[in-house]
Amino acid sequence: MAALALGAIGVVYGDIGTSPLYTLQTTLNYEGRMPQADTIYGVLSLIFWAQIIVVSLKYVVFIMRADNKGEGGIMALMALALRGVRGSARLRWLLAIVGIFGAALFYGDGVITPAISVLSAVEGVKVAAPGLGHWVMPISAVILFFLFKLQRHGTDRVGKLFGPVMVLWFIVIALIGLVNIVQNPHVLRALSPHYGWEFFVHHGWSAFMALGGVVLALTGAEALYADMGHFGKRPIQLAWFSFILPALVLNYFGQGALLLRDPSAIDNPFFKSVPSQFLYPMIGLATLATVIASQAVISGAFSMTREAMSLGYSLRMPVVHTSREMSGQIFVPWVNTFLLVMVLVAVVGFGSSDALSAAYGIAVTGTMSITTILALFVARNQWGWRLPLVIVVGACLLIIDVSFFSANLLKIEAGGWFPLVLGLGVFIVMTTWRRGRELVVREIKQGGLALLPFIENITEHPPLRVPGTAVFLTANQNSVPHALLHNLKHNKVLHERNVMLTVEILETPVADAEERIHLLPMDGDFYGLELRFGFAEDPNIPLALSKCAKSGLPFDLMDTTFFLSRENVVADERRPGMALWRDRLFAFMSRNALPATAFFQIPGNRLIELGTQVEI
Repeated sequence: MAALALGAIGVVYGDIGTSPLYTLQTTLNYEGRMPQADTIYGVLSLIFWAQIIVVSLKYVVFIMRADNKGEGGIMALMALALRGVRGSARLRWLLAIVGIFGAALFYGDGVITPAISVLSAVEGVKVAAPGLGHWVMPISAVILFFLFKLQRHGTDRVGKLFGPVMVLWFIVIALIGLVNIVQNPHVLRALSPHYGWEFFVHHGWSAFMALGGVVLALTGAEALYADMGHFGKRPIQLAWFSFILPALVLNYFGQGALLLRDPSAIDNPFFKSVPSQFLYPMIGLATLATVIASQAVISGAFSMTREAMSLGYSLRMPVVHTSREMSGQIFVPWVNTFLLVMVLVAVVGFGSSDALSAAYGIAVTGTMSITTILALFVARNQWGWRLPLVIVVGACLLIIDVSFFSANLLKIEAGGWFPLVLGLGVFIVMTTWRRGRELVVREIKQGGLALLPFIENITEHPPLRVPGTAVFLTANQNSVPHALLHNLKHNKVLHERNVMLTVEILETPVADAEERIHLLPMDGDFYGLELRFGFAEDPNIPLALSKCAKSGLPFDLMDTTFFLSRENVVADERRPGMALWRDRLFAFMSRNALPATAFFQIPGNRLIELGTQVEI
């Protein structure tokens, strides 16, 4: 538990742990003038209670209870919510669309978080040596490049490397905050929610706009849930309440104490609260901490991508396992490269953390709102909460989420468009892949022969049978696979045993033993076989087949040949389904996706692929 908690501090809490670098500065600068005492008290009160209600109660207590057999993240939550509404196709479709859009926004968070975190740390150079300000952007870009190159070593090693650094970071920022609080203990008045309420009463619209900055103190909350599969629920909860939350509160209130004494420090209250003799070491530590901060959303994006692939919302990509102990610790090279390119675009395009702060928040708050909606469905349908309780809890949480989201919508013109455009692009890709696969399966089913009459005909007019077992991968157990027809037509033979194999991905992370294998014997030594895997598992077909002997169908893999139809997708505007440009996008993705044989870990020396053209 202690080791996992240490790893969680290094990987999961880096993002929210470095938010003091820029949150108070951005929030109190909303009016463009020196902050007054009542404003400082009000903003501090909002930050403190936002962390209590949103992070502690909503995410750490409520949302993390919705673990899908140990897996977290919005895709796992969506699958859990869908399991509770099996009877309504329209509601399932709506929840799926909402969940996919939330997942798409999370990628936007995964781009902006590393960029703003590293930029804000390196900008400490401008406090120590203003003449070096022009080096901030290139230094940040180089640091981010090496961060993403480090990902291939895995979150296990990265966590062990980063954990001690982040422990030091939280201890140091807590001590700095404590020193400043001792000099002005009146700042602790802001612990009362009264000051947050008074801030809204007296500042009105300006206070609402300030919420766009307050939400920066919550960045990384979604990553706590997304990374649950990497470390487990208990270590993450233990680390938050015993260590992370106290350190953050001390630092935020320490910065507030400094600003009460010297409002001119608003240009960078974090670094100006550091004693001058420790400024350069603190800049170095902050840079390390912000590099680590990026790890939470990056590893969360890896986990979510694998879940999206298994659930059919993403094209298949190579997935590298980086730990023998934790199956959830993975590295997805394609996603890593995509995030690196987009992060560098954000750093170069925006140039500073102040400019990026305008882009920040929309993706985070949008995903937070969608997570709340999905969790409420889980509470109602999976946990059995009574409807009045769901309504009360939902109203309280959604009022907060929607308020933060609305405040950030005001920043669209100043840069908020960037995560929205990025999220929309990912959403289009995910929905196009899902719909495209449905159209391909539909075309295959429509063009296939019925299986049972075919078997009857084979029995009456038997072709030459050769020794061994043939496994035909098919999406439809009721029709003859194209690969079987091509084999019979061109080679004029059938194997002694012919297995029609269908792979189904369940809406749970791991399939139970009793539901993993379903066997249906048919005449003529034909068999229908369904293998079921969870969305967090790696579907290993040879391994699963080796366990079919208990079901009455033993396999000798050295005497088994796998047949697969590889579809060549062709876009045809005359076919109903999607717009032509989406058909072409799907055809492009289909050509470049990881082959199903590699995804299902079928050995190449036991495989025969037969091509077939599918028009959509």
